[in-house]
Amino acid sequence: MRETTNLVHIDPLTDSIWSKLLERQPHSLFHSPLWLQVLHQTYQMNIEANVLLDDRDEPEAGIHFCPIADIRGQRIISLPFSDYCDPLVSNSEQWRAISEPLIQQQQPINMRCLRNDIPLGDAEFQQVKRAKWHRIELEGDEDFLLSRIESSARRAIRKAEKSGVTVRLAQNEDDLRAFFRLHLGIRKYKYHLLAQPYAFFQNIWQIFSEAGKAALMLASVDDEVIGAVMYLGWGSTLYYKFSASSAAALEHRPTDLLIWEGMKYAKSQGYAFVDLGLSDWDQDGLVRYKRKFATKEGTISFLQHQVERAVSPQELAVPGLLSTFTDLLTDPSVPDELTERAGDAIYRYFV
Repeated sequence: MRETTNLVHIDPLTDSIWSKLLERQPHSLFHSPLWLQVLHQTYQMNIEANVLLDDRDEPEAGIHFCPIADIRGQRIISLPFSDYCDPLVSNSEQWRAISEPLIQQQQPINMRCLRNDIPLGDAEFQQVKRAKWHRIELEGDEDFLLSRIESSARRAIRKAEKSGVTVRLAQNEDDLRAFFRLHLGIRKYKYHLLAQPYAFFQNIWQIFSEAGKAALMLASVDDEVIGAVMYLGWGSTLYYKFSASSAAALEHRPTDLLIWEGMKYAKSQGYAFVDLGLSDWDQDGLVRYKRKFATKEGTISFLQHQVERAVSPQELAVPGLLSTFTDLLTDPSVPDELTERAGDAIYRYFV
């Protein structure tokens, strides 16, 4: 359905226009049809897109987003549960054409930009938060890649190998479940947060594995899984998307070895980069850790379009209730099975 002379409103999950746009604009994993399928299947979210067509009806710019209406109110997000998701525009005119229909809906709009600065210059949007981003370039042979890693990380890799840590690719659902147990544990006991629904990881595993773009690496000692990293591939980049390790086995340094093995795997598969993803601005330890491997650092800008509207007392109370429920359900006395079920039920509202 045409919104203006050259603007179309589409379903990026089914309309080939979206795939054609990705062929013409630099983009990321979080624009890919595979990632959109994961979000739709897990959270039943409607994903929409505004796409600008040129004079030949070929796509030249666009933005995808989720209109959300739930207990937290109505809002538009580009894109939920994604590290960053730049609008695919080349100039301010294109940006105005695809963003104006969203602004006219008079709802809050949230987005995260890494590479595209055009929305940062739009007075309709304010930067409300920042995060760090890191990437590894894979130029050169393995010896060169290893030499470029910080010396403390190289020592950790050697320590892991000498202590008997082995790394293998996951093969089945039992391996995925082993990863999830570690993931839930670190979210619950270290960060006091709920984990994403297990179905989220099942959908990632199924959709990306069928496309040959998933690599779940497991680190083990004496057949016990002590660490895992889920890598997802798209374009020229392998994305370090989820990482977890056993708090009781940190002395074995499994994550250092898993990143190194991920770099070697990416190189062998023809990828040019490893994307180490988002780190919160105040996560100094995590930022220092990623810097040991990274060759590039950037800033993810959290942008928000705010609107004046009446907010009910019930809506105002929701964030506090979600925080209270999280504190209660991640208490160490709560069985992990119940904590997992809580994440299944309410994680979708943390966006």
